[in-house]
Amino acid sequence: MSGGEGLVVALVDAPSDEARALVAELDGILGAEYPPEQRHGLSLAAIFQPHIRFFVARQGMAPVGCAAVALFADFAEVKRMYVRDAARGGGAAPALLRRLEATAREAGLALLRLETGTRQFAALRFYEREGFRRCPVFGAYAAMPPHAIVTSIFMEKPL
Repeated sequence: MSGGEGLVVALVDAPSDEARALVAELDGILGAEYPPEQRHGLSLAAIFQPHIRFFVARQGMAPVGCAAVALFADFAEVKRMYVRDAARGGGAAPALLRRLEATAREAGLALLRLETGTRQFAALRFYEREGFRRCPVFGAYAAMPPHAIVTSIFMEKPL
């Protein structure tokens, strides 16, 4: 699936150097903003499980972003959505999100959810523009202690 000019979003089915680099960059950004107990991103090993699809966006040959979607019985969840600063505004985020939405629909799911942080201002604006609305805590997050999700914002979008 393509996005903007020269932008390609591809499924990655095993850990790769690109995946490691992108996930590590995102971990670095989130680690500077939130304590460990308030970060809920999947580890690289956890990303490559049967119910999760991981995608990398490339502009030409260069990886510019990534995103995953976890497929559950009654909803799908956006995980590890990230676009490198230099590539922002170039269509990678919308292209990645379209691929996640299509994957969820193909799995028969009609609801896409996500958890993001209170300090992820650009992400919040992007998700709101894309039709996500705030929702109550869901899934495994509901069993977490309040201090672990105090900086979390939960959102959902019907597909």
